[in-house]
Amino acid sequence: MNHKHCAVSLDHIQPREKAEILAQALPYIRRFHGKTMVIKYGGNAMTDPALQQDFAADVVLLKLVGIKPVVVHGGGPQIETLLQRLGKKGQFIQGMRVTDAETMQVVEWVLGGQVQQDIVGLINAAGGKAVGLTGRDGAMIRAQKLRLTDTQDPSLEHDVGLVGDIVSIDPGVVQALQNDAFIPVISPIGFGQHNESYNINADVVAAKLAMVLQAEKLLMLTNIPGVLDQQGQLLSELTPRRIDELCADGTISGGMLPKIAGALDAARSGVNAVHIIDGRVPHALLLEVLGKQPLGTLIRSH
Repeated sequence: MNHKHCAVSLDHIQPREKAEILAQALPYIRRFHGKTMVIKYGGNAMTDPALQQDFAADVVLLKLVGIKPVVVHGGGPQIETLLQRLGKKGQFIQGMRVTDAETMQVVEWVLGGQVQQDIVGLINAAGGKAVGLTGRDGAMIRAQKLRLTDTQDPSLEHDVGLVGDIVSIDPGVVQALQNDAFIPVISPIGFGQHNESYNINADVVAAKLAMVLQAEKLLMLTNIPGVLDQQGQLLSELTPRRIDELCADGTISGGMLPKIAGALDAARSGVNAVHIIDGRVPHALLLEVLGKQPLGTLIRSH
């Protein structure tokens, strides 16, 4: 999708049409005013400069119309790049990064430093006031070592190192920022009872945070149009039963496993709308929140 064409085409829209477009967004703005939306930011939307700017502008606009966005970010490609520079090879089991002590240091540098601050900078440049947090800030994300059960053989357990399982989330620091003019940007790093750091899957953090904040929506930006069946067709809605079938036949696998599990947990815990959407589409966030057409895949609780 060529951004130059998108930008040029807007010049041909008459003021009357622009007013119509804004008027059509009004019911959505009214409906979501004052509501929290948790946005998982990852994939191409995070690495393509034009899409980065669209994302930042969308987040700022949502904040300005009275919606409370909270951004949770990943950083897989950036972590991979630095690990390769250090001569380490990334290893994954069931979509989870195996994290030894050295890898954990890299994860903290990349997520809590470089990536988080890049996103904060983007949002600030677009006119917002973003604040970067990790799970340590405000004692937000308490974690313990993840015990990863094998999907095929429940008696088998994988040791994935310093990967965290969330024990609890205290959203106080996020709520304090939200209730002011700030946009929280959260790196998925938790801490344990001995002050050790844990790498937590960003999809899982976003889902759990959406539950704790009683968010109206959880929006997960990905590198695909949504959840696809084996023929590559978009599945616009998924129920728990259909999800079980798709996991069993291998349609949902790898990095999509924690994403779907988190989305389903959030839907069952009262998050009204959980969407997996295509972050490669310019202004995907605004299209989802302020448009009539649902994008991507909606995860239903029943």
